[in-house]
Amino acid sequence: MLHANAPPKPPGVFDVAIIGAGVVGCAVARRFALAGARVVLIEKGADILSGASKANSAILHTGFDAPPDSLELELVKAGRQEYLEIRESLSLRIVETGALVCAWNALEADKLEAIEETGRANGISELKLLTGSAARATMPSLSENLVAAIEVAGEHVIDPWTAPLAYLTQAVSLGAHFLRSTELLKGTFDGEWTLETSSGEVCARAVVNAAGLYGDVVDERLGFAPEFAIHPRKGQFVVLDKAAFRHVPRIVLPVPTEITKGIVVCPTAFGNVIIGPTAEEQDDRIRATVEADTLKALITRGAEIVPALAGIPVTALYAGLRPATEKKAYRVACRPEARAITLGGIRSTGLSAALGLARHAVELHATFGEALTPPASVPSIVMPNLTETEERDWQRPDHGEILCHCELVTRREVEATFTSPVPPGDFGGLRRRTRAGMGRCQGFYCNAHLAALTAGKLATPLAVDEGEAK
Repeated sequence: MLHANAPPKPPGVFDVAIIGAGVVGCAVARRFALAGARVVLIEKGADILSGASKANSAILHTGFDAPPDSLELELVKAGRQEYLEIRESLSLRIVETGALVCAWNALEADKLEAIEETGRANGISELKLLTGSAARATMPSLSENLVAAIEVAGEHVIDPWTAPLAYLTQAVSLGAHFLRSTELLKGTFDGEWTLETSSGEVCARAVVNAAGLYGDVVDERLGFAPEFAIHPRKGQFVVLDKAAFRHVPRIVLPVPTEITKGIVVCPTAFGNVIIGPTAEEQDDRIRATVEADTLKALITRGAEIVPALAGIPVTALYAGLRPATEKKAYRVACRPEARAITLGGIRSTGLSAALGLARHAVELHATFGEALTPPASVPSIVMPNLTETEERDWQRPDHGEILCHCELVTRREVEATFTSPVPPGDFGGLRRRTRAGMGRCQGFYCNAHLAALTAGKLATPLAVDEGEAK
C-alpha cells in the first residue's frame, strides 16, 4: 500500500516551483494557484510544517512593533488583513483575545510611550496606554507588580496548523502538486529551471525559495551566491494544562528587545496556555532540545506574571527553531534574469505575514514578464475545526468512537485526514490535523489505537511492529 509520502511523478513544466512547505510556502502555493499558475510545492519533510512552522506562538500580529517603513511591516499588515478576509470562506478560526504589552518595572514603563508612538506610526490605531491598575481591570489575574501596559486590541490567536493546511488544500484543489519527502539537490537555469531532487527531475519556468531554516542552503543549490546565512534561533515553550486557560484570557507580551519579542504568556486556540519562547542561538538546524532548567525558569516567570498559574500541571514541552539571519529584516530577493525569488529570514512574524509574502511573491513574479490567467472558478473548501471556539466533532450526537480522550478526538476525525486532499505524511502531521495524542497523557492511552489505524499510511510507522500494535 502506498503511503501519503509516495510522491507522484510531476507532469510537464510547471510555471512555478516552490521549495519548502512551511506556512510561507503553503501560502505562496495558494496565491500562485489562484493567479492561474501550474504550481509544484517541493518539501524535504514527510509533511507540511516539518521545519520552523510547526512550533510558534500562534499569534496573528498587527505589526504594531514591527520596524517602521519595513517590508516586514507591510507584509504582516497585508497578511493579517487577508487572513481576516478569507477566514470564513476557508473555515479558519480566530480567538479574539487582544494583547497587553506589560511593563514590570520603571525602566520598561519608560519604553511604552515609544512603543505606542511606533505602533501609531505603523498605522495601528487600536493602542491604548494603561496604568497598571487599568490593565489589571481588563485581566484581573495579572500580578499586582504590573506597572503599566499598552493594550493592543487587534492581536489575536489562531490555529497555526490548520491555516497553512487550508492554504495548500486550496492550492491542490486548483491543481497544484505537492511533492513531499523530496529534497532539492541542485537547480540549473537555462531559460527554464531544471531541479534535481531526491524524487527525480522537476522542470519549472520560475522558482520560489521558501525553505525557511534551509533558505541559504537552497539559494546555494540553485547556484546563487549566498546573500545571507541562517542562524537558527531556538525557542522553548511550556504548555500548561487547560485549567490555566480561564486565568489567561488575553495575550500577555513583554516589552520587546532588539533580539526577541520576549517571553509571552498566551492562551491557545485549543484551550491551553503557553509560556515562551526563549531566544537561543544554535548551529543545529534540525534538533531543538528542551532543557529542564530553562523550562523551570519559564514556569517561574509565567507564575510571576499570572500568579494563578503557579502549580498548574504542565501538559507538554516543546521547542522550535526560527530562521534568523545576520539582520533583523526579511531577506527577500528577486532575480528576474534567473526567474527566481527568495523569501528568507522570515522569523517570528511568518504566520502573520505568510499571505502578504505570497502576494508579494506574485507581484515580483510579474516582473518576469509572464502573464498568468486566473481560473474561472475557485472550488470551496471546508477545514475541520480543532479549536475550542466552535463545535467540535465529539460534541455532535453521531460522533462515534473517541480515540483520544484527553483532546476528545474521534475516530472519524482521524480517518478523515487520510481521505483529505493533503493527508498527513507522518505522526506529527496527524497530530497537527487532529490534536490526537497532544493532551495530558501525550498519547499514552491512544497511541496503540492510532498506530493500528495509521499502519502503512505514514512515512515512519507509529509502532515498529505493526502486528503487535494491532
